[in-house]
Amino acid sequence: MAARTRPRLAQRQRRRISRAIQYTVAAAVVIAIAVFADWGRIADSFLQLDIAAGMFPAVWTAFWNTIVYTLLAFVFGMVAGVPIALMRVSAFAPYRWFAAGYVEVFRGLPALLVLFLVGFGVPQAFPGIQYPGGVYGQVAIGLGLTSSAYIAESVRAGIAAVPKGQVEAARSLGMSHTRTMVTVVLPQALRIVIPPLTNELVMLTKDSSLVFVLGVTTATMELSKFARNELTSSANATPLLVGGLLYLLLTVPLSILARRLEKRGDAR
Repeated sequence: MAARTRPRLAQRQRRRISRAIQYTVAAAVVIAIAVFADWGRIADSFLQLDIAAGMFPAVWTAFWNTIVYTLLAFVFGMVAGVPIALMRVSAFAPYRWFAAGYVEVFRGLPALLVLFLVGFGVPQAFPGIQYPGGVYGQVAIGLGLTSSAYIAESVRAGIAAVPKGQVEAARSLGMSHTRTMVTVVLPQALRIVIPPLTNELVMLTKDSSLVFVLGVTTATMELSKFARNELTSSANATPLLVGGLLYLLLTVPLSILARRLEKRGDAR
């Protein structure tokens, strides 16, 4: 007599079993953390309310500086990145070569190194040079150079996503290549790349923590530097928790916005 074969589980049943195993493992990890963690020590190190309260209202200056640094770098990145993207798709080969080199260099270099070069390398090479706005100008250029390379690639991808029929229709009406790109293709491309541009804002918000390398003062320091200073003076990690929460206050809404914009774009 032939051996009976066991009936195979349906795909839905396999998914349920897999999901049950994952939930079980996750619950076990949470329970292990709750049981074995030294909550008293955690509270002493990270949850000192008096230290947290002592950071206010001074921390709002650092919070505001973080926003300003982010916006300045993003504006610089857009102003430089969009022309670089147009050069990447230009019919003039030297433009394409320059834009490709620019993108590869500033995407390949760490943002920290670019800030060093802007803050210390350029003044060494060109003595007496002054950045408009002081530290704010250095940050706008330093972080903006890196940001512009990523923005250029995002915009280039958006340009490639615009239907070719749009270009052909514009050219058939007698528009030049440049006018077609600027008035027809680019506006559509920018709408397409709004979600990745929002993600770039999130990345710039976090990269603003690198500004400390420029030697900021009390009036120009950002959240990360302020939290580290408070950590040193209080010998407690509570300022790091407060700084992290304030970063999340900036980045979480931007991340949610980016996801909603992506969903809206997918639905069209």
